[in-house]
Amino acid sequence: MLSRVGDKWSVQLVVQLGSGPKRFNELRRIVNGISQRMLTLTLRGLERDGLVHRTIFPTIPPRVEYRLTELGCTLLRAVRPLGEWAIHNRDQILDARRRFDENDREASEESGHASDAA
Repeated sequence: MLSRVGDKWSVQLVVQLGSGPKRFNELRRIVNGISQRMLTLTLRGLERDGLVHRTIFPTIPPRVEYRLTELGCTLLRAVRPLGEWAIHNRDQILDARRRFDENDREASEESGHASDAA
């Protein structure tokens, strides 16, 4: 269960569905970087776990809508603060990653030069 709620895509989908029912393509546009296949797999997993309900409307073409279940709403209350924290601290995290990667690259280059001298 923790792997489901700790999954990057699941948390984002639960947060997005917290504002109300959404259609598949709407979710795909909102959740940046998710592929169609990953969206399908994640929604199916959330549905299987009882967190999301899928409704198929008999139109042509069929319209499919996803919404949080009562259980999904309890998960939303737990993960929303985490999502808000991530949004609030996104720039700081990206800066820290950039600094780390630069330092790591410089250290690798220095160790490469040291082995060249040997």
